[in-house]
Amino acid sequence: MVARSQKDIVTGRPTSIGNRLLAALPPADLGLLTPHFQKISFEPDAVLVRSGDELDQVYFPHSGAIAFMVDMPNGQTVATTLMGREGALASLSVLGPSRSSVTAIARVAGTASLISAAKFRVAYARSAAIRHVVQVHARSLLLQLQHVAACNALHRVDGRMARWLLQIHDRVPDDVLPLTQEALAQLLGVRRTTATLTMSSAIPSDRRGFVEVDRARLESVACECYALMQRRIDRMYCQELSAPQPALAPFRESSIVASDEAGAEFKAALPEGK
Repeated sequence: MVARSQKDIVTGRPTSIGNRLLAALPPADLGLLTPHFQKISFEPDAVLVRSGDELDQVYFPHSGAIAFMVDMPNGQTVATTLMGREGALASLSVLGPSRSSVTAIARVAGTASLISAAKFRVAYARSAAIRHVVQVHARSLLLQLQHVAACNALHRVDGRMARWLLQIHDRVPDDVLPLTQEALAQLLGVRRTTATLTMSSAIPSDRRGFVEVDRARLESVACECYALMQRRIDRMYCQELSAPQPALAPFRESSIVASDEAGAEFKAALPEGK
């Protein structure tokens, strides 16, 4: 069972910099990005990136929760990963211009620092520290994606719903989550009636579209994927973001071209179409 804390690595230690990746950067490397940032806010259900969109902007969330949704031909959707202030939406646009394979939707309102992908690529090329945090984040996303895929195949709807609610709760300071049954059905890839029945039997909510979080109850209902996934991601962030970074050879723009073949397979596996 994973105890929730505002100091959990999912949300990061409280700092003057809200985003966990940005907070891990040395001041000089962060200075390559901050002049180009635009602070934005997003509301619940805001679509930040649509499937098929060119990834021309990178978002560093400071608060809120963003779900990556796969759109199926029959109109159904299912979530593959969730991101909050520990991540960066479209960070792997550094591999070169590409289009998103998923739709990124804000499930909980929040704020973010926005930078153009072109300017982010320039900073990425100049900074070993930025390359390091992007690599750590990419591995954490891939780990989450693998766990969610296995969980969706093996576990019951109530356990998966509790897992999603715990993941959202980790990224939101409140114990009341503004989530409709329709939004939960989309996260789970099930019909709304299935989500409604699951909520009524295992996870109470009210008709206004709010879920009051009982952490202990959710942890008792959630499948083992939640604790296992968070423990592995926490360890990755703690060990790799805080560890001294080895000296790396200067990055050349031509390296992006040279890595296209290897990057194509990696981008296809990740939820941002990166």
